[in-house]
Amino acid sequence: MLKKIVQKIEEFDTIVLHRHQRPDPDAIGSQLGLKKLLQLNFPEKTILATGFEEPTLAWLGQMDTVADSDYPASLVIVTDTANTERIDDARYANGAFLIKIDHHPNDDAYGDLLWVDTSSSSTSEMIAFFARELGLDVDAEIARLLYAGIVGDTGRFLYPSTSARTFEMAAYLRRFDFDFSGLSRQMDAMDYKVAKLMGYVYDNLEVDENGAARVVLTQETLKTYDVTDAETAAIVSAPGRIGAVQSWGIFVEQVDGSYRVRLRSKSAIINEIAKRHGGGGHPLASGANSYSLEENEAIYKEIQQVVKDASK
Repeated sequence: MLKKIVQKIEEFDTIVLHRHQRPDPDAIGSQLGLKKLLQLNFPEKTILATGFEEPTLAWLGQMDTVADSDYPASLVIVTDTANTERIDDARYANGAFLIKIDHHPNDDAYGDLLWVDTSSSSTSEMIAFFARELGLDVDAEIARLLYAGIVGDTGRFLYPSTSARTFEMAAYLRRFDFDFSGLSRQMDAMDYKVAKLMGYVYDNLEVDENGAARVVLTQETLKTYDVTDAETAAIVSAPGRIGAVQSWGIFVEQVDGSYRVRLRSKSAIINEIAKRHGGGGHPLASGANSYSLEENEAIYKEIQQVVKDASK
C-alpha cells in the first residue's frame, strides 16, 4: 500500500491535502506533516494544504490559498477523516485522483486508493510510519507536526489506542531536533478563561450511579466565560479525571440552537451512539450532533445504557 501511494505521488505535479472540519492536532499534524514531508522529498512538485484556519491551533502551522484551477489535474489526499461529510473544503472531489489516509473505522470507504489502519493511534503515527518505512527524508519541522498529532490523539499516551508502535514512532520522531519541551507545554497550556470554564464543568457535571456523566454548555455559558466552541475542546477530557466517571457527553450549544456532542469513555463503546446521531469516531472517543433538548436527553440515556450494560 505504501508503495502504491508513492507511485501516485510520483505521477502528479500538484498535490492538494485536505483533513476534517473542526480540526484537532492530529488532523492538522498529519495534513501539514505530510505536506512538509512531500515538499522535502519531492521539491519539484506543488504541495498545498487547504481548510479552515483554526485560531487555537495556529501554532501548528498555516493553510495555503488553493485556487479552483489547482484541482483538475491534481492528486488529492485526505488525512484523518472518516467520512466525506466531515472533509473540510468540498473541492476535494474535484481532483483527478483521491487517496484516503485514516485511522478511524472505515464506515465510508471513499477514494480511489485507501490506506485505513484502525490499529494506529493517529493518522500522524501512520504518516511517521510511512516516512520511516520508505526511507524518506524527515526534518525537525515534520517531526514536530507528527509528534504533536500523536500526542494529541493519544491524550499524551493515556488512551488504549497507544500501542508499542505508537511509542516506536514517537521515539523515531524524537530523534529530530525540535523543541520537545516547548511543544509539550504548548499542548498542555490553556487560557485562564478556559480554566474557569473547567471549574464550571466540574461544578455542573451530572453523574449517575453507574458513572455515566454529562454537562451542557449553553451559548449563555460560553458568552459568560468568553469561550468559543473550538476552545471547549480543552475541557473534553476533564470529566474522565474523576474516578467514578466511566463515560460522558459534553453538549455544546451552537449559535443556531443545535448541539455539538463530544462523547468520551474509559471502556464502554460509545461510537455507535455517535453514528445514530449524525456523527462517528473511535470506540472510546466520538462526536455527534443533536438538534433539540429532547435529542440531548435521548443521547444521555443511551450513554447511561451502554455504561450500565458494560458494568454487568
